[in-house]
Amino acid sequence: MNTHIYTSGDELPKGLLEDNFFHSPILFKLCQDTPRHKPYMATVEDEDGVIVAQLLALVRYRSSIFPPYFYMHCRIYGEGAYRISQDQPSRQDLFGTMLRALRSALGLRVLYIEVSNLSQKMFAYREFRQTGFFPVRWMSIHNSLHSKEPSQRLSTKLKEHIAHAYQRGIVTEELSTEEDFKAFLKLLRHHNWLKPKRYIPQDDFFRGLMNTDNVRLFVTKYKHHVVGCSSVVYSQGQAYLWYSAFRRKSFRWLHPDELTIWHAIHDAWQRQYQHMFFLDVGLPFRKNPFREFILRFGGKPVSTYRWFYCNIGWINRLLSWLYRA
Repeated sequence: MNTHIYTSGDELPKGLLEDNFFHSPILFKLCQDTPRHKPYMATVEDEDGVIVAQLLALVRYRSSIFPPYFYMHCRIYGEGAYRISQDQPSRQDLFGTMLRALRSALGLRVLYIEVSNLSQKMFAYREFRQTGFFPVRWMSIHNSLHSKEPSQRLSTKLKEHIAHAYQRGIVTEELSTEEDFKAFLKLLRHHNWLKPKRYIPQDDFFRGLMNTDNVRLFVTKYKHHVVGCSSVVYSQGQAYLWYSAFRRKSFRWLHPDELTIWHAIHDAWQRQYQHMFFLDVGLPFRKNPFREFILRFGGKPVSTYRWFYCNIGWINRLLSWLYRA
């Protein structure tokens, strides 16, 4: 088995797996064309040159009003994509190989690496620990769309809010005009500017998402005013709510937050996806208003880990001790 790291779209090998959007060459090239982004694709190839595993890491250049002011961090969504046969190493072993290769390639360039949205809580636990990562207890939420109609999971009060908003003329539709695109970005940035962990890429990223078959951008409108927005990723028969924002204070009587989330769920159900996953329901505090809000739509909370590695040695050792599990 041979391990490689690619940082340019022109160098990507043929035969990359494309069914997992978060580790696909499509997302790699999209991030490469987005300012303040740099993608790293780790692959494992067998003796015949066939790619049996790939893992996409996205490095983002960030700034803050507090030290260190300017830094880079790396984000990995999920455990990668695999082409496994009986005579090959397990997914966990392949994942550990790629994770070590990425950590070595990134070196001291990034302040920290974050791995999130794993399919199983204990996936590659040993490999993470051996590579120096520490786990933080997290809560993930997903809605099942295959067993019953999503509206059957809503409370009577929530159904009334949705019906009332529709009667008042609110509508959610797929983004299609340049005017709506600008309103989408303005609302998304305004909604998240006081949330230091929430990273919003530059405009080129969302414009690129519009041109893929894996992502839909939605806007919730009332009398031509955009009062809510969301972006949903579709991959391997699943739907993922990636970004969302609402004007819940200015238009609270219309409940734009509920209408925006509800439309994303209902649209995914109509398109016959199996589940709706929420990629980020906030920091793992005991009381989290956004997480409680998402749970009102009948989702299932699942305890999981989100793994981190800090390139400042003593800080990583301290956090590893504090978050020992």
